[in-house]
Amino acid sequence: MTLALVGVGPAVFNRCVSDPWQTEQLDLDAYLARVGVPEKPPTREALDALHEAHVRAFTFDNIDVLLDQHPGVALDAVQDKFVGRGRGGYCFEHGVLFAAALERLGYDVERRLGRVGDPDLAPRTHCVVLVTLAGERLLADPGFGMSVLRPIPLEDGAEDDHGGWRYRLRSVPLGTGRGWALERWREEHWELMHTHDELPVRPVDLAVGHHFTSTFPPIHFRNMLMLTKHLDGRHVAVTHETVTVRRPGTATEHRQLREGELGELLDELSVPLTDDERVALGERVRELRLA
Repeated sequence: MTLALVGVGPAVFNRCVSDPWQTEQLDLDAYLARVGVPEKPPTREALDALHEAHVRAFTFDNIDVLLDQHPGVALDAVQDKFVGRGRGGYCFEHGVLFAAALERLGYDVERRLGRVGDPDLAPRTHCVVLVTLAGERLLADPGFGMSVLRPIPLEDGAEDDHGGWRYRLRSVPLGTGRGWALERWREEHWELMHTHDELPVRPVDLAVGHHFTSTFPPIHFRNMLMLTKHLDGRHVAVTHETVTVRRPGTATEHRQLREGELGELLDELSVPLTDDERVALGERVRELRLA
């Protein structure tokens, strides 16, 4: 098939081959302004600061999936949504944007896919970012509901306790090879968050994962609200039924979502929806509660 037949000129084709992730599309200055950190050369300190700033700036949520208006996970769409509007999203979007920013800043970056829950049953619908810095490999995971605040060394048994949030990485068998399990310390035991393998990932892999996650009827992204964010000293998670507040070192607060409370929580978590989106989300939440 010729380039003319698919409507792609030679210059565009060459750029896609040399940089399939199209990171040159990122307005790096606008991204850094949105997350509130200055541009710095690649160092561990700068990486930690950028990761935490990203996690605190953007929600993890599936709002656009519930509203059937998801723009997709290509960088231009994610940039418009996150950087332009200040919205959040789920792992594919976070991973695409954060990896692009790191690459533009000079970091050595790889995208990876993982499974949330039982690795023998769960599909590869989670995206993480691996960073190699000064010979050390680090796991960056900015797009999980209970996301780490800073990267963790990709070493068997590596632990990190930042701000009272404690995590651990383990090398584990996955299929015929090896992979990595990220665990969170919760209620006096280690709880599995997800596993990821080290197979190469291409943009089409994220597009396929996003399509499944956003359209497969039984999947939880289609059947419940998920809205979370790290705030100062606490992590807040909202579903169509509940509100959960976690604070390091204290018991988890878990209660029912009160009637009419969703709008207040959207304001508290700084979710910039339009008036029409707020109305549509409220209606969708009521449908889910009734179901």
